[in-house]
Amino acid sequence: MAPLAPKTGDAVFASVDRVNAELFTLTYGAMVRQLLTDLEEVDEVNKQLDQMGYNIGVRLIDEFLAKSNVSRCVDFKETADVIAKVGFKMFLGITASVTSWDAEGTSFSLVLEDNPLVDFVELPDTCQGLHYCNILSGVLRGALEMVSMKTEVTWVRDMLHGDDAYELRVKLLKQVPEEYPYKDDE
Repeated sequence: MAPLAPKTGDAVFASVDRVNAELFTLTYGAMVRQLLTDLEEVDEVNKQLDQMGYNIGVRLIDEFLAKSNVSRCVDFKETADVIAKVGFKMFLGITASVTSWDAEGTSFSLVLEDNPLVDFVELPDTCQGLHYCNILSGVLRGALEMVSMKTEVTWVRDMLHGDDAYELRVKLLKQVPEEYPYKDDE
């Protein structure tokens, strides 16, 4: 039997269960608001959102691999394209642009023209250091770590802070060799 062809982002998005976008956006906003109330420090909220995203990404990669039929990417550039065109489309209904590769091919930017998490959001002056969508950086970091890529993901631009787009910088720190729980020769 021939292997299944990988699905495009649109095909995967059409086949997955979805929740109402407004409900999702408002629920996320309520969660961020509660974190701000509980933790009081914007830096702590940023850390908590990143950690929550990491925990989600660790689990989300399984669903992504099962439903998208994407095979192992041959390099970091292919990984970036799959994230931008299939991953973001599958889970958020948007696509991202991959830009600004460094000379070594270990760092790139994901530019989002649209971000469903920020509908209805205005940051007050007291929250100007808040990376409202920091959960996304954690999701990327967690998912990539599960496919043996240790990364650093940071926000470069954010429309909530007056920039013209949302931009995440993804840097490959190291490719982690796969470890098997047992040896075949025993």
